[in-house]
Amino acid sequence: MTSPLRPGHLTWGLGIEDTCVHPPARYGMSALDEHALTGHDRRWRDDLRAARDLGATMLRYGASWPLANPAPGTFDWAALDERLELAAELGLTVVADLVHYGTPPWLDGSFADPGYPDAVAAFGGAFAARYRGLVDHVTPLNEPLTTASFSGLRGVWPPALVGWRGWVEVTLNLVEGIVRTAEAVTAVNPAAVVVHVEAASHYTPGSPELRATSDLLARVGFLPTDLVTGRVTPEHELHGWLVDHGADPARLARIAAAPARVDLVGVNYYPDLTPRLVTAHGVGDGEAAQVTHNLWTAGLEGAVRAFADRYARPVLVTETSIEGDDELRADWLRSSAAAIRGLLAAGVDVRGYTWWPFFDFVDWSYASGGVNVEEFAIPDDVLAARLAAHATPGRVATTPFLRRMGLVALDELPDGSLTLRPTPAAAEFAVLSGAAPDPSGEEVRDAAERA
Repeated sequence: MTSPLRPGHLTWGLGIEDTCVHPPARYGMSALDEHALTGHDRRWRDDLRAARDLGATMLRYGASWPLANPAPGTFDWAALDERLELAAELGLTVVADLVHYGTPPWLDGSFADPGYPDAVAAFGGAFAARYRGLVDHVTPLNEPLTTASFSGLRGVWPPALVGWRGWVEVTLNLVEGIVRTAEAVTAVNPAAVVVHVEAASHYTPGSPELRATSDLLARVGFLPTDLVTGRVTPEHELHGWLVDHGADPARLARIAAAPARVDLVGVNYYPDLTPRLVTAHGVGDGEAAQVTHNLWTAGLEGAVRAFADRYARPVLVTETSIEGDDELRADWLRSSAAAIRGLLAAGVDVRGYTWWPFFDFVDWSYASGGVNVEEFAIPDDVLAARLAAHATPGRVATTPFLRRMGLVALDELPDGSLTLRPTPAAAEFAVLSGAAPDPSGEEVRDAAERA
């Protein structure tokens, strides 16, 4: 399959939120399966066709590792077979997320389990062998920085470690898993394109005494990708910090000596979520209070340039959107697309733009009884509504948890099912992608309605 992600060309993509965390029973959270929560499991044929109709030629899509690998060495490909075959028929190049925040329940230690690197590599190799020629673009693990924050620093998701020592333990296992997965994938499919996807980060100290904390967070933001690409030698600015927080120098040397193959670097950036103002020290080891603040396109441009310059590889925007009303989403789509086109014109090797999520998704606090699980504060009224939804006997209403970030909105019906409502941004995406060249023509309205 020829990759659309070629030099000098901006590929238009969509991503379907695919967080898939199925924790062992001892963890105090429910399963967090976005394909199920958003109704995609029921509606997937229509969703894939809608993505095609809006002009997307690239689709980031989750492999749902906990479901596709129910036991060691056992794989259930039935759901993926149907979906990936239809995506190919529709002309969608799938960039497959092998891991999106969750491991199979049988991997008892989750991301800190000694068997994790081998387990995820086995899954990656099996996936690549089965879908060679059908799905040749693979992301070994989405956002190691965010995964390590939730699973290793703040104890929200399995293995629920806390503090920087927990972060380091999880991160090193994630990195070894990425390296081995890339090896396994390319061993059975030499034509595979390895897309390493990471969350951008941007920190500003709220006061002079917080500068050191802010600077550390900024440097840590690049650390997982530095490790993956073999940059963390003893001369690296955080090599000593890693050792101080439990890293074995011999292990760091092995990782540096055998970096992962990375063909493309994906950058995830949200204007209203990525930039953080560091305001005060928190209670946890190394934790700081963070408040989001919107840097609009300046932050996006800076993030893309930073990854392109630091890693000297082609980049693509693998996630971006904004939470808000229809007008705000359309405004961000226009502004961010123009910014990325400007970077391309300026000579930055940026290959693609992905609006994520294609349709609204369910906030992760749904699986934690409504408790905020993010690194940053959320409004009190939002938190109260989510806690009340879980406190009410009977079915938990989805509405308080819907994150309004999609080109297509999800609205909850009285029976609890979700219905789709295209926003004006969907029509604008169709224009940008070339599916509807006339902004005032019937093609635009038709493409949006089909979504």
